[in-house]
This record gives sequence, C-alpha cells and structure tokens, in this order.
Amino acid sequence: MFFKFICAVVTRSLFILISLIGVWRVVWVKDNGLYWFLTILYLPLVAEMIVTLRRRRGNDYKWFSPAILLFLISIIPSIWILELHHQENKSAISRCEKLDSAENIKSLFRLWKNSTNASEPPEGIPLSSVCANAWILALHQILLILLILGKWLLPAAGELSRDQLSQLLLIFVGTAADILEFTSETLSDIKDSSPAMVYIILAVWTWSMLQFPLHFSVMGASSDNLAEPAHSRLSHLRTDIWSMVEALFIQDGPFLVVRLTVMIYFDVVHQMLIFFAIKNFLVVILNIYRLSVLICDKTS
Repeated sequence: MFFKFICAVVTRSLFILISLIGVWRVVWVKDNGLYWFLTILYLPLVAEMIVTLRRRRGNDYKWFSPAILLFLISIIPSIWILELHHQENKSAISRCEKLDSAENIKSLFRLWKNSTNASEPPEGIPLSSVCANAWILALHQILLILLILGKWLLPAAGELSRDQLSQLLLIFVGTAADILEFTSETLSDIKDSSPAMVYIILAVWTWSMLQFPLHFSVMGASSDNLAEPAHSRLSHLRTDIWSMVEALFIQDGPFLVVRLTVMIYFDVVHQMLIFFAIKNFLVVILNIYRLSVLICDKTS
C-alpha cells in the first residue's frame, strides 16, 4: 500500500516537473512572464492525484489513465509554442551549440557541475547558447520516455494483469519511436516555414499522443477466461478492432497523409521519408486486409 502511494506521488511529481521545465523554456524564449500562467494547467493533475489517492488508493483505471491525459494537457501547449516560435524564427537564429557530439554533451555536464560550485568559473556550453531545436527535441524525447516509465510506475488497476501491462509498455515503446521520428523528421523537411503545414503536423502529433492514456489495445482475453470461448473471441475481436482504429485513424493513416503531402506538395523527397511513407502504407493496407478477414470470418 505504501509503495503504491509513493509510486503514484513520484510519477505525478515527475509529470509536473517536466511540464514546469517546458513552461520555463517558453518564458525564456518568448521573454514574457505572462506565460507562467501555463502552470494553471497543472491544477487538474494535482486534483486528480488527490482524488485518486483518497478514493482509489493510488490505483489507475483499467481502460484509461487520467494522470497521463492530464500530463499531456499540461505539456503539449508548451511544446506547440516552442515549435511554432522556432519555425517562425529560423532565419533569425544566430550561431548556436548543437548537442550532436559526445564532447558537446560532456561540456554541458561540466557547466552544470561547476555551476554548483561558486568558487570555480563555469566551463562548457552555456544553456542559453544551446540550439532551440535541441531543446525542443529533448522535450519530445523526455515526454515520450516519461510516458512509458510513468505508465510502468503508476499503480495498475486490479483488472490490468502484469502480462497486459508488459504488452502495453512494449506497444508504447514502438509507438513512441514512430511518433518521435514523425515529428523530428517531418518538421525538419518543411524548409519554407509554411505555417499551415506546421499546424497540421503538430495537430497530427497531438492526435497521435491520445494513444497513451488509452489501454484498449491489450484488453483481450486473459488466461482466466480461456475457458469461455465466446467471451474470449469477443475480447480478442474488440482488441483487434481497436488496434486497427489506432493504425488507420490515429497513427499510421494520418502519418501517411502528412508524408505524402510533404513529398507531393512541398516536393521534398529523400530516402528516409520514402521508407517511412512505405512503412505507413503497408501498415494501413495490412490492417484493412485484417479487417476484411474478420468480416469474412464473422459472416461465414
């Protein structure tokens, strides 16, 4: 009981900490203290933590995770603001330090270490000179990693078995990798800072993030109900349908449309873009084929 309480509090505290870093970065980039009002978005997460600890003893829900949804609500606006600001000010960006080498990363750690000792002059890359896209990419990466670790640490509901949780975490890892590649590569392909296309990419990214609070993809039959064939088939059918919905309408389908738009309308074609477009196309086609198989089996 005490361990569940600690995990529930620590996980939500990490959610708030990362969101706070995002707001701090927005305030620094925009040079406007009014953006601190974004911290109001943390209040629902704090209220959810109090309610969950008191009424459910820290346990998450079976089908849905309010904590993860509220975490996304608290941090996504900051990432939107940073992405739009970066796209609008690409031409005005002066020389900056990239974190694309071991030496640069070591230099940043030396700065952090020396900053804790006032008697020593700081050495290394100052945080203010780190490239804006490096900050944004780091926020994307930390967000996705924390979503996976957070779901692992959050006390699971009694109906969610360890086997189902492990399946869900593996799905999250694959989903996170696809989403990170989509945002980082596709946004970098927009060379002319097209506002409309940037909004579309960020909207698709936000839509795809809705997969993380939902747990329908692992709610199939467990070993406890294998003795009930009808119930087992129904559970597996629901799981298959949700997996197809995710692929067709939440992730691979929208990703394919955006990538085709980048290639056709913006005339941007390169090896990795073609590869991931083909990958999305194959996933969409295979899910349509899977749906036809399920319909044929049901009618036969």
